[in-house]
Amino acid sequence: MASTEPLDVRPIDPEQGDAVWPLSIEAGWNQNVADWRFMLGAGRGFGCTAPDGTWQASSVILPLGQKLAWISMVLVTKDRRRGGVGTGLLKRCIAEVRGADAVAGLDATEQGRPIYLPLGFRDLYKIARWHFDGEKGGAVAPPAGVTIRPIAPADLPRLAIYDRPLTGMERPSILMHLALRQPGRAWLAEDVGGKIVGFVLGREGRVATSLGPVVADREAIALALISQAAAAAPGPFIIDVPEAHEAVRGWLLEQGATSPRGYMRMTLGTAKGLDDPSHVFALAGPELG
Repeated sequence: MASTEPLDVRPIDPEQGDAVWPLSIEAGWNQNVADWRFMLGAGRGFGCTAPDGTWQASSVILPLGQKLAWISMVLVTKDRRRGGVGTGLLKRCIAEVRGADAVAGLDATEQGRPIYLPLGFRDLYKIARWHFDGEKGGAVAPPAGVTIRPIAPADLPRLAIYDRPLTGMERPSILMHLALRQPGRAWLAEDVGGKIVGFVLGREGRVATSLGPVVADREAIALALISQAAAAAPGPFIIDVPEAHEAVRGWLLEQGATSPRGYMRMTLGTAKGLDDPSHVFALAGPELG
């Protein structure tokens, strides 16, 4: 039964990333300290502590534009569960997002979705999380007239402009962080005129390298980008792919990938463009949108 006592909710500062990291380790998630520090710096984190100051629960709100905010990292230690802490933090997140007149988005696990539906969240599309050890057979060639090259710092403003209408998100700080953090996974696709037609980014994690986001004009370009990022350095890898993209799924199966879990992208309200995964071939991750 959920507790009726009010939660003692405290802000989580970016420099406390090391202290909250054990929450995602206990959950078996892939985030490392760099992920926590970035999310807490780019967004707002808050949670609950034990009497000794140890963090027992967390939540993060990450702005993705003036009208959209991502809710993530709602974690509670095993000994603090079943007391309404997670639901309380989730409702706190929802209230803050609504107070800013924004739409709340999240990627729900199969266990989390039944909790979000009664709160008014609606399904957008399904996502499969894939695990694979490494790329086999060499990088896939891009389509005719398309070239792939490493992303340079000077490309980042154009990258954000390209990304926004195709994803429904405003996330220049996330794209910059990922591109500079793991330049070996950051690749850009251009047409013969130098126009951006796709990109891939990635980051190292606690147990695997996460590939994504991947945004492209079409699936053949996305597949070339994903394979290039995977071939650039050893795995293992994880990648979160909307289920609509069959060619990417087929390539992953050829690599020996498995998909032990999935997500449902959900929103509380309507965010323009967010419900269309046509150009989103991999997520930045459930924690980043």
